[in-house]
Amino acid sequence: MPVPGLGSRPARLWAAGGLLLALALVAAVLVTTLGGAHRARAAADGLPHTTVEVSPSGCGRGWNRPVPGLQVFELHNTSSGAAEVYLEDARSRAVYGEVEGLGPGTTRPLTVRLGKGSYAFTCLPDDADAVTGPTVRIAEGRGGPAAAPVTEHDLIPLAIDYQKWVAGGLDEVVGLTGKLRDAIDRGDLSGARSAWLPAHLAYERLGAAYDAFGDADGQINGTDAGLPGGVHDPSFTGFHRIEYGLWHGQSADALRAPADALVKSVRALSTNWAQARMDPAQLGLRAHEILENTVQFELTGRTDHGSGSNLATARANLDGTRAVLARLRPLLSTRYADLPGLDRELDRAQHTLDGFRHGDRWTPLDQLDRAQREQVDAVLGDLVERLASVATLCDPRRTV
Repeated sequence: MPVPGLGSRPARLWAAGGLLLALALVAAVLVTTLGGAHRARAAADGLPHTTVEVSPSGCGRGWNRPVPGLQVFELHNTSSGAAEVYLEDARSRAVYGEVEGLGPGTTRPLTVRLGKGSYAFTCLPDDADAVTGPTVRIAEGRGGPAAAPVTEHDLIPLAIDYQKWVAGGLDEVVGLTGKLRDAIDRGDLSGARSAWLPAHLAYERLGAAYDAFGDADGQINGTDAGLPGGVHDPSFTGFHRIEYGLWHGQSADALRAPADALVKSVRALSTNWAQARMDPAQLGLRAHEILENTVQFELTGRTDHGSGSNLATARANLDGTRAVLARLRPLLSTRYADLPGLDRELDRAQHTLDGFRHGDRWTPLDQLDRAQREQVDAVLGDLVERLASVATLCDPRRTV
């Protein structure tokens, strides 16, 4: 089940050297939000502050005394429209920091660490060409993380490849849901319970495509959340409707219509997928959202309708995350210095979750002891933080 995206970030630091500098970003948001307290906080933080103009005619104006080290740029938009602002390496165009949606007449902070090198601000007004300000040189010191920008052109072939992989996954889901329906048609509810989980997990592995599935995802994998009649509401359909019936004593007769509807929905999605188009710009964001959703919905048990298979779903979501990262790896290998660390954490999460599998059965979430629960929460929570860096690095940016 998808959740709203990350949305526009008020200030970003490119995470080539590791995770985002979260505390700096939080401080930036607080400074922006507090308005009148802005100057007092700026004076109290002990960092050098430089006011820099953002406008088509004066981009980067005001940065006259460059210094190395951690510092804050107060980006002030003097134009009549909103703009994006990048602080870049003047030669390689690698990005050190970014502010999006800077409104006219407003000021927002950008916190970065700069060292020896040449830098320039690039201002991108809405509905206008990019303007690069003067080059500023710093003679000493060690800078913070920076990363080469990703363009939508870079992401298009990766998204196409992922979309083809999803097509194969949907073929598998069609076959497995057919087996589930056949077991229900025979009145073999024990066999149906055995067939339900493989079919559901095959669908869960396609997590980065949920947004492109549109309304079909709600029909196939929706829950009873928000439905007036709850689990008895006629709009409650799909995998979780059948799950509820199979684990709450409903008869095969009661489940035949939901099973037929599920197979019909899955087949229609598989057929229509050839005409679907994923947004390449969303691929990095989806890599983050899959496990963000896992933490929000699976690790809280909100999607459990009786099977106790949340940890199995979390494991399938991990496979889905790997599928997206496999496509993004050519971009990340030159931009994300902590990619080996991310790989190690993915392996650790897989090992942790696999420890709760016992043949075809999985430990239900409510049977974890405190130490086990803390372990699962910690390993997946860490991955969500690391994948936020992937989302940032793979967010395409304007170049003109």
